[in-house]
Amino acid sequence: MNIIFLGKFRGKPLRCQLDGGRQLFLLTGIISLFAGLLVSAGYWYGSTHATVNQLVALQNDISQQKQLIKQARHSAASELDALAARLGSMQAEVIRLNALGQRLVKVAKLDAKEFDFSNPPAYGGPNEAETVASVDFENVIASLNEQLSTREQQLDVLEDVIMNRQLRKASKPRGRPILKGWTSSYYGKRTDPFTGKLAMHKGMDFAGKEGSKIVAVASGVVTWAGERYGYGNLIEINHGNGYSTRYGHNAKLLVSVGDSVEKGQPISLMGSTGRSTGPHVHFEVLKKDRQINPAKFVASR
Repeated sequence: MNIIFLGKFRGKPLRCQLDGGRQLFLLTGIISLFAGLLVSAGYWYGSTHATVNQLVALQNDISQQKQLIKQARHSAASELDALAARLGSMQAEVIRLNALGQRLVKVAKLDAKEFDFSNPPAYGGPNEAETVASVDFENVIASLNEQLSTREQQLDVLEDVIMNRQLRKASKPRGRPILKGWTSSYYGKRTDPFTGKLAMHKGMDFAGKEGSKIVAVASGVVTWAGERYGYGNLIEINHGNGYSTRYGHNAKLLVSVGDSVEKGQPISLMGSTGRSTGPHVHFEVLKKDRQINPAKFVASR
C-alpha cells in the first residue's frame, strides 16, 4: 500500500509505502490514538467549562445567602438594642420609684417593713417551666411590668396614708388666730369685766391693733359668718373629726357660709363688736360642740 502526503516538503510530495500487516496495524493504532486524544480533549474542555459555570452559580448563591444573613443579623441587633433600651428604661423607673417610696416612708415616719421599697415585691407560685435555656426578654419585661405595677399600688396606698394624715393634721386646730398681738385673757374662770362677778370664760382672747388680720387655725368649711349675741360679728369653721373653731368680735368678715378655707388664710379683721371692751378676737375651740381649752392647740403651732 502506498500513501502519498501532498504538501510543500522540499518542493516534492512525500510518499510512504506500507508493505506488511505490521506497518498497517501500527498506522491504525496511531490514528486511533490520535482520535482518542481528540475525544478526550473535547470531553475535558466541556467538563471544565461546565464546572466553571457551576462554581460561578454557587458563588452567587453563597453571596446572596451571606447578604441575607447580614440583614438578619442587623435586624436582630436592632431589635435587641430596642429591647435593651426598653429594659434599661423600665429598670431605671423601678429604681426611681423605689427611691421615692423609701423617701416618702422616711418622711412620713411609717413602718418601713409594711412599705418595703428596698426589696423586690413578694410574690411566688409553682414554676411551670422546668428549665430555662436562655434569657427570655419577654419574661424579663413582664417581670419588670409586674414590679412597676406593684410599686405603683404601694405608692397609691402610701399617698392615701400621707394625704389622710395631712388632712387630719391640717384639720386639727394649731397655732394662734392672729399674726400680731398678745394674749389678753385665758380659758377658765375669771372676773367678768362687765358684771365684776366670777364667770366662766370658754375661750382665749387675743388683743391687737384694730383692723389687723384674723386667720384660720386649721382648714375647714365656714358654717357661720354673721352676728351672734355676745360674739358680735362671728365666724365659725367646721374642721371635721369633731373639731370646730369660733372667732368673735370681728370688725369685718372676709368669708361667707359655705366657703372652704385653708390653714393661715385671713378670714376677718379684728374689731370690738358685741360684748367687748376693746379690739380683740375671742377664740374658741369646740370638740363635738363643746368648748375645750384652746391653750394646747395654740401652743402646738
